[in-house]
Amino acid sequence: MMRAALAAAAAADPADVPVGAVVFDDDGNELARAANAREASGDPTAHAEVLALRAAAKVHGDGWRLEGATLAVTLEPCTMCAGALVLARVSRVVFGAWEPKTGAVGSLWDVVRDRRLNHRPQVRGGVLETECVLLLDNFFGTQR
Repeated sequence: MMRAALAAAAAADPADVPVGAVVFDDDGNELARAANAREASGDPTAHAEVLALRAAAKVHGDGWRLEGATLAVTLEPCTMCAGALVLARVSRVVFGAWEPKTGAVGSLWDVVRDRRLNHRPQVRGGVLETECVLLLDNFFGTQR
């Protein structure tokens, strides 16, 4: 799953931070994939996770509910994306690189495990972390 997310990240517009997200159904079939597109679209909400969730919701069963789905993403989701995961009722989140500055799935915040919310997906972080970090390091190395 993370290899698919890495492939999605590699397809990002060169101006966008290469983050990729892929949504899989409960049988492991790919429903949708996306890369960050904030710069390309001029949309501050065009994070890979949000774009992939929107596309998956169009093809997966019960409208906007993604129960049983797994989201694989190369970077720990931010608060906006973590909130979207909870609202979409994604069952599992798998991510690669930890994001200590803005991460909301265990690093800075832990939105998805907040007991006050009505849904809490399972989380696994650090999957293929080295490859995910390298992709980001290469991008930011060319920006400086």
